[in-house]
Amino acid sequence: MADGRLVIGTRRYSSWSMRGWLSVRLAGLDVTEDVIPLAQHDTAMRIGAVSPSGKVPYLEHWNVRVWDSLAIAEYCAEIEPSLWPSDPVARGLARSVSAEMHAGFQGLRAAMPMNLGREGRSLAHGTPDAAISDITRIDALWNEARDNFGGHGSYLFGREFGNADAAYAPVVSRFLSYGVLLSPAAQRYAEAVRAHPLVAEWYREAAAEPASWTTARYESVD
Repeated sequence: MADGRLVIGTRRYSSWSMRGWLSVRLAGLDVTEDVIPLAQHDTAMRIGAVSPSGKVPYLEHWNVRVWDSLAIAEYCAEIEPSLWPSDPVARGLARSVSAEMHAGFQGLRAAMPMNLGREGRSLAHGTPDAAISDITRIDALWNEARDNFGGHGSYLFGREFGNADAAYAPVVSRFLSYGVLLSPAAQRYAEAVRAHPLVAEWYREAAAEPASWTTARYESVD
C-alpha cells in the first residue's frame, strides 16, 4: 500500500504540478498520483474537495498534508536533504532562486503559458517588455548558480538535479517551446534539464493524456 497520494493537474499545462511532482519523485516518496484535468466544468469542485487551497499540487504523505509546490519541495527535502545543496552558501542561493521563481516572473507566465504539446511557438505581437525582463533575469540567475556552484555538473548546483532545478523545469519547457534565445551556458542548462529522465517521463505522460483534456483556454493560437 502506498504511503499517500499526490494530486496534480493536467501534465500538459500545469507548471506548478510539474514542480511538486519532480520533488516528490526525487525524494522517492511512495504515493499514488491523482490527475485532475484543468479548465473543465468540474475542475474547481474536484480540486476543492481534496486541496485546502483549492489548487494543485496537493500532497498527503504519512498523514501529513502539504499544499503549494514550494512547501512540497521543503517537505521532500526533510526526507531527502540532498534536494538542497549541503553547502550553506549554495543552499541559501538555491532557496532564494526557487522562491523568486515561485513568487515572481509574472510577465513570463502571462506571455508564455506552458503547453508541452506545442513546439515552435511564437508571439504574434512580439515578446512583451515584462517577459523580456524576466528572461534576462532568469538567464542571469542560472549563470550565477552555474558559475559559482555548478562545478562539473550539468545542473544549477552541480551534478545532482535538485529542488532548484525542479522549480525551473517548467520555465525550461517554455523557453524551448518558444525558442527563446539564451546565453550559451543557460542554453546548455536548459537542454540538460529537458534530458533529465524524470522530466522526460513527465513529457511522455503529458503526451499520453486523453485528447478530451485539452482546452481552448490553453490551446489558442499565440
